[in-house]
Amino acid sequence: MHPIDMMVTDYNCEYLGLSRLCLMESAGKSLAEEVGKIAVYTFAKPVKVVIFTGSGGNGGDGFVAARYLLNRGYDVDIYMLKENIRSDDAKTNLEILENMKPRLSRLNIYNLKTLEDINSCEVAQSKDSEFVIVDGLLGTGIHGKLQTNIKRAIEIINESNGITISVDVPSGMDPLTGEINDLAVVPDYTISFHKIKTGVRDADEELVGGLVTADIGIPFEAEYFVNYGDFLRLKNRDSSSHKGNNGRLLVIGGSKDYSGAPAIAGMAAIGAGADLVYVASPQNAAEAIKSTSPDLIVKSLEGDKLSLKHSDEILSLVDNVDSVLIGPGAGIDEDTSKLFNILVTKIKKPIVLDADALKQVELSLIKNREDIILTPHIFEFKSFFKVENDLKLDIDSYDFSKVDENIAEFQKIIRQIKGTVVVKGKYDLILSGNKFKINKSGNAGMTVGGTGDALAGISASLLSQGLSSFDSASLATFINGLAGDEAYNIKGNGFSATDLVSYIGSVIKNGLC
Repeated sequence: MHPIDMMVTDYNCEYLGLSRLCLMESAGKSLAEEVGKIAVYTFAKPVKVVIFTGSGGNGGDGFVAARYLLNRGYDVDIYMLKENIRSDDAKTNLEILENMKPRLSRLNIYNLKTLEDINSCEVAQSKDSEFVIVDGLLGTGIHGKLQTNIKRAIEIINESNGITISVDVPSGMDPLTGEINDLAVVPDYTISFHKIKTGVRDADEELVGGLVTADIGIPFEAEYFVNYGDFLRLKNRDSSSHKGNNGRLLVIGGSKDYSGAPAIAGMAAIGAGADLVYVASPQNAAEAIKSTSPDLIVKSLEGDKLSLKHSDEILSLVDNVDSVLIGPGAGIDEDTSKLFNILVTKIKKPIVLDADALKQVELSLIKNREDIILTPHIFEFKSFFKVENDLKLDIDSYDFSKVDENIAEFQKIIRQIKGTVVVKGKYDLILSGNKFKINKSGNAGMTVGGTGDALAGISASLLSQGLSSFDSASLATFINGLAGDEAYNIKGNGFSATDLVSYIGSVIKNGLC
């Protein structure tokens, strides 16, 4: 499992009502159970357990494990390399241990602040092999070169004669790639929670030892429902970045009858964080879009509809952007169809197809592209994939079999392409190959025209900022629904798509807090 996916899942448990403090308790208990099994298997008796902790959540797992190990009759020493613990849940569990005074259990907590402290600790001095070391130093928090104290602690762990157990990821190993840039703990065992991290799975066996996966009670739904944890996928903006560094995109749409759709999509893209949004539209629509907002960079194309004669102008714009949205307000026309089918073959940037593009682009032309997002409602979905039965998106149910069968039916259909499909409904279903997500944000007021254009704009914006097609589509549906919920709270069912767009920036800001 990708480390970011695990972090997202942990956070999303909160929104099912399962706190991360509860998860830490479960992880610590599981860790203690596995340490006990390994100790009995190796030594046939309780031995001293030494737990190395850092500033993150893995240290918190160690603090919890200490309580359970003490109750099993083990002597426990905790070696803290960091006093400034970042994790609030880890702080809570450390406070529990500190509140155990007068001390009635065999627990010692040491703050190893200096190299001298580390070098003089019992593990560094002892030649004894009858103890267990738990590595809770870094986990998934490794970035570049190690701090001197951490590096020395890792050296001492590796030089010791005891059994070493790493929590989640051996400290010093990249949790995504399994690479070691500086130095890493070489454990006898690595205990992962919920699912094994990608880097641990891919690393050589001698670098991770025996792998143990512990179930800590995370429900499937926390992994498959989009929620606030998914905001962790958004990249932090570099304070020194310049205009255009944080996403540039092109909206291709509009016609003599429809100028609102591309404008809404473009403004939604800006609201979702894109630096620059270009809109390529026929003359009449372009003039209307210019008057809608000075924030959009509008390219006026000759005529009253998009056609093949515009392909060179549009493709020259594509060179300067990171993603492209095709379709909003374009209308249905033979010349427009020819243009769209040429564009999807020639544009090599990530693409979102929405609205009228879904009715005119040939499936065969985009089937092998992973960097593409389709955003249909159920009727557009059936038309695009040529589904002739009475297929419905019907997953609002406590009936597992019903939900499972409905999702499986959609998965079977979308395997015709490699990209991502958002099926819009009461609950949105986001699909890509065997992967799926469910979004539950939003409300009945979002049947108003233009909310789908906003979704397409947010999707293209997130693509332009470097997210994958699946992650962009998943987070975009959630953001779009949250903005719709905010608009409903203020205006009831009388809100417009423009109202929704005005809240996109604030719901993202709140999600990032």
